[in-house]
Amino acid sequence: MAVNREQLLAKRPVDRERIDAHKERMLGEIRAYHRRELREAIGLTQEQLAERIGVGQRQVSKIERGDLDNAKIGTIRKYIDAVGGELVIVYVACPPRKTEA
Repeated sequence: MAVNREQLLAKRPVDRERIDAHKERMLGEIRAYHRRELREAIGLTQEQLAERIGVGQRQVSKIERGDLDNAKIGTIRKYIDAVGGELVIVYVACPPRKTEA
């Protein structure tokens, strides 16, 4: 017996928050991969790029892994400039998140 979409969703509801969180993680990994590709395309090692922008190699590695939570915007800008890109910051207003009581 064929099951239609509504029946399937009733049996297995979709967790939108989980899907959106996974999507954001995946997009972050793709962006991090592209940063590494840009560095490699200009023929620099992480150490060489770090020296060029005045940070340690570990900081370059963190940027390329997408670990940007503690990175300074100035450091990210220097990284992007060094690999031939341009940093653009966009603010997107979102509705307040639900808080659990």
